[in-house]
Amino acid sequence: MTSRFSRLGWAVAAAVLSTSAWAQDSWPNQPVKLVVPFAPGGTSDVLGREVAARLQAQLKQTVIVDNKAGAGGVLGADSVAKAAPDGYTVLLGTIATHAINPALMPKMPYNAAKDFAPVILLGKISNVLLVGPNQSTRTVKELISQAKAKPGEIAFASAGQGTSQHLSGEVFKLLTGAELTHIPYKGSAPAIQDVMGGQVPMSFETVTVALPQLKAGKVRALAVTSAKRSSQLPDVPTMQESGVAGFDVSSWQALYLPAGTPAPIVARLNAEVQKIVAMQEVKAKMEALGLEYTPNSPQQFAEFQKTEQARWAKVIKDGNVTP
Repeated sequence: MTSRFSRLGWAVAAAVLSTSAWAQDSWPNQPVKLVVPFAPGGTSDVLGREVAARLQAQLKQTVIVDNKAGAGGVLGADSVAKAAPDGYTVLLGTIATHAINPALMPKMPYNAAKDFAPVILLGKISNVLLVGPNQSTRTVKELISQAKAKPGEIAFASAGQGTSQHLSGEVFKLLTGAELTHIPYKGSAPAIQDVMGGQVPMSFETVTVALPQLKAGKVRALAVTSAKRSSQLPDVPTMQESGVAGFDVSSWQALYLPAGTPAPIVARLNAEVQKIVAMQEVKAKMEALGLEYTPNSPQQFAEFQKTEQARWAKVIKDGNVTP
């Protein structure tokens, strides 16, 4: 009997290994959908389309970009959390969908820590504080003085509730004591459009989206939110250099699959994307987008996510930030 159980155990193990190998070797044999949980034109969309195009060429399979905007990325992320764990639905997740919103929103339709399989951290991007071309404000110190003189009268736009752009504004309020009114948009493109048009005086935006408008003179940068200056905006001071001690906020972009996706598929997607970001052309484009990338495995990315979730949960709790 012991011998039979032993043979049965080996048979089961062999079957599992065979299935895993089959999953890795056969994937993908149908179109892959990459869900971008924000509107077209924003940082996630620009990055998602670049990755999708390269991945399509590498996998020799169609990769479709599906923009599902709303609720600060929650709607799109939730659709992936509930998708079949077969490797054919991928999420372009962000600091908002997997670190900020879970701590900010009392009722989430998904569990950011349990409902996804982390694949790879694509990079970090600094945000930048922008004002419209017709605004008189020239420095962060001036803005703080104006906001304190008129509590709640100055508004700031963001790419949506719970995004890093939104939380940059909340951290700004907490660290300076300035009272600002948040106006969330469904993505970066419409937010910066209204800043350029004068409907909203200022916004926090990723360097990726802000750079073309800054070069065109349609907006003006006061400071970047990261601890170090952005390589794309070397002449723009950091918040810390502008007198706001302890300010350090960077957005990040990453790929996720639904929880339960076979490990070989997760590993294969990670490996393929590693090849993509190693291409000189892609490196140049990512640098132009302001993305700072460091090679990472699914396990390393999972640990990074845990750290970020704990960090933002503390910030939101300590600052009593509510939706």
